[in-house]
Amino acid sequence: MSTTLLRTIQLNQFSLLGTSLLRRRRSNNFSVRSCGSQTTTTHEAKQSSPTRVAPKNHKSNQLDEILRDYEAVIGIETHVQLSTLTKAFCSCSNNYGSYPNTSICPVCMGLPGALPVLNSKVVEFGVRLGLALNCDLSLKSKFDRKQYFYPDLPKGYQISQFDIPIASGGYVDVDIPLEFGGGHRRFGITRVHMEEDAGKLLHSDTGDYSQVDLNRAGVPLLEIVSEPDMRSGIEAAEYACEMQRIARYLGVSNGNMQEGSLRCDVNISIRPIGQAEFGTKVEIKNLNAFSAISRAIDFEISRQALLYNQGKADQIVTETRLWEEGAQKTVTMRKKEGLADYRYFPEPDLPEVILTQEYVDSIRASLPELPEAKRRRYEAMGLGMQDVLFLANDVSVAEYFDAVIGKGAEVKLAANWIMSDIAAYLKNEKLSINDIKLTPQELAELIAAIKDGTISGKIGKEILFELLAKGGTVKGMIKAKDLVQANN
Repeated sequence: MSTTLLRTIQLNQFSLLGTSLLRRRRSNNFSVRSCGSQTTTTHEAKQSSPTRVAPKNHKSNQLDEILRDYEAVIGIETHVQLSTLTKAFCSCSNNYGSYPNTSICPVCMGLPGALPVLNSKVVEFGVRLGLALNCDLSLKSKFDRKQYFYPDLPKGYQISQFDIPIASGGYVDVDIPLEFGGGHRRFGITRVHMEEDAGKLLHSDTGDYSQVDLNRAGVPLLEIVSEPDMRSGIEAAEYACEMQRIARYLGVSNGNMQEGSLRCDVNISIRPIGQAEFGTKVEIKNLNAFSAISRAIDFEISRQALLYNQGKADQIVTETRLWEEGAQKTVTMRKKEGLADYRYFPEPDLPEVILTQEYVDSIRASLPELPEAKRRRYEAMGLGMQDVLFLANDVSVAEYFDAVIGKGAEVKLAANWIMSDIAAYLKNEKLSINDIKLTPQELAELIAAIKDGTISGKIGKEILFELLAKGGTVKGMIKAKDLVQANN
């Protein structure tokens, strides 16, 4: 069977592919809106297709009536690719965009006699993420073999964690943006476990053959499994966005969805309002944009509700589906495997992972202020929720804002300058806030100069854009250009 399946798989250097496909993408532009059905970065916004909104008609009104009778139950499995220097169980480089099949060795290729050695950074990042998600840590956990055959999995099994994950029983708090109704939600975290990624298949345009790149095989992942606590596409998208924020705040992953560094599988079922028993669960695989998560879930809720209403609930089966962006619908991919199909058993080539309380405490003490704590702190400063969500969305923006008010700038004025003129400049120039020449000290000086009447707000804006592009000091520019405002 394996010979038949692999006959059309080519393990080579991808000589037919242009190098442009393999270049590392920049993704450091920060958002001017919160995550959710809106994408988080300027770059991501270019990647995603515009949402198609159908005009209201009799059929859509009929669907709205049907949906009122059902409740969706949604859980998410989030795969976070870790920003370690090397892979999970070997010394191969962990570099996105490397030329195909150049970051491989006997271990990640699954050759006979090759033995894995655990990367200690994977454990550290697992503990950091577990603590950030308010989980209970397992001071003694282990790895397991998850058996399945696929051409991009050279060993024929994945090293993962089954019954004793590194962290479990946590929660995350999420603020829903005002444009989606606002409010605060708490979603449960079932578990966080360590595992390795598989390789990657690229299929030819003709479908005659596929090529396999094993650079990604063995790259470390943390899988976060949520409780089925979400009830809408918006809630699920905001949960996923919070996972990305936390990963970036912690420094465990860049969280770039377009690179596959953060991937989401959504499990969804519906049930009649008031029914305690869950419906038949359907999985939607590998969603790689927050807007896609929201729209795929909303479509699947509608699909299942219509089947229920038509007396065809038996046609809702446990399966894996894919989201087709162009058609804006989910389609069947394959029958969903059960746990028994994976034939888990303890990984014989790796010892148990044993943590000391001192090790855990040292990592806890090193955690940064996390997005939820930052939002509550900004709220306590008197900022509105729209300001709070914008400033806390990107860790670099939050650090810049904190530095500006740390230099004495008034909180609301600093927020306004960052959210309006500076954000517009960054968007137009396709820069991140780390790229600008304007220091937090000089923005604080500029705000003070306008507030005390030294210069007008109009002159202040002119100075701002020059400082953003070229740098310099506010006082030096005012003096050099004789910009002091005359007071009558």
